[in-house]
Amino acid sequence: MASSHSACGGAASQRPAEAAPGLVAGAVAVVTDSTASLTRDLAARHGIRVVALRVMADGVAADDGPAALSGPIGDELRRGARLSTASPAPERFAGAYAAAAATGAEAIVSVHLSAGLSGTVSSARLAAGSAAVPVRVVDSRSLGMGTGLAALTAAEAAAAGRPPEDVAAAASRRSARLRSFFVLDTLDYLHAGGRLDPALARAASGLTARPLLHVVDGKIVVLEKVRTPSAAARRLEEVAVAFAGARPVDVAVQHLGHPERAAALAERLERLIPGARRRYLAEAGAVIMAHTGPGMLGLVVAPC
Repeated sequence: MASSHSACGGAASQRPAEAAPGLVAGAVAVVTDSTASLTRDLAARHGIRVVALRVMADGVAADDGPAALSGPIGDELRRGARLSTASPAPERFAGAYAAAAATGAEAIVSVHLSAGLSGTVSSARLAAGSAAVPVRVVDSRSLGMGTGLAALTAAEAAAAGRPPEDVAAAASRRSARLRSFFVLDTLDYLHAGGRLDPALARAASGLTARPLLHVVDGKIVVLEKVRTPSAAARRLEEVAVAFAGARPVDVAVQHLGHPERAAALAERLERLIPGARRRYLAEAGAVIMAHTGPGMLGLVVAPC
C-alpha cells in the first residue's frame, strides 16, 4: 500500500479521497492496463481506468489480476496446465476511452507495459484512432509497478490541470528514469514466452540459482548471476539502495505468492533508502506470473 508521504517533486497532488472512480480530474483522463499492478483502491483514488489483459489455462480464460490465480485458472494450474496470455482487444480500450469521454474527459493519456513485451500498446493505439476524444498512448517501456508508477505520475499531472501533452510527457519522463529489478526461481518461463533476449538467455543458461534481472530499453535482461536464493535477495536490496542514493524516490515492492517476504523487504528498504517519499507494496497478477513463474520478488525505484 502507499505511504502517506507527500508526492515527489513537492506537495501532494492526489485526487481527493472522496472523488468517485469515474470522475475526471480537469480535462484529461488516465487509462492503464492490469499489468501495472495498481490495487482497485489506488486506481480509483487517482481516477485511473484499468483495462485487463486476459489469461488462459487449458481452455479456461479469465481477466488478469491476483484474484485470477485463486479461481478456475488456479485450479487448472494445480492440475499442471500452463498459463498463456492475450493483450486486450482494441474494443476493450475503446470501451474505456468512451467511458472516460462520457464522464467529461476532453483528452486521454493511456499508459501501458512495454511494447517489447506485449501487443497491448498496439491494441491501445488501434482504439485511439477511433476514440471520441484525442488519446495519447504512452509506451512505459517497463512492466509491473514500473508501468504503475508512470500511470500514477500521469494521474497527478492530470489532477494538477496540466494539458494532455504534459500529462503524457510526465509519464514518459518518469518511466525513463525509474529502474525495475527482480529475482526469479527460474528462467524457464521467460525462455518459453520469448521475453528474454536470446543472447542473454544463452549466457544465463548455466544458472542453477535465482537470476537477478532488470528492464533495459523495454526488455528483460539478466543483470547478474547469483549463486543462492539468499544472495539474490540481498543483491536485489543492494542494487536498489545504490540506484536510489540519497535523492528523493518512490519505491514499490512487488511479489508473487510471498507477501511476508515482500513486506520484510519493504521494511528494510524504508530504513535503507532515506529519500523514499512514497512506498508501495503490490501483488502481481496472473499475466506477470505467466512470464516469470511463481516466486517472483521485485522492486521499482523511481527518482522524483
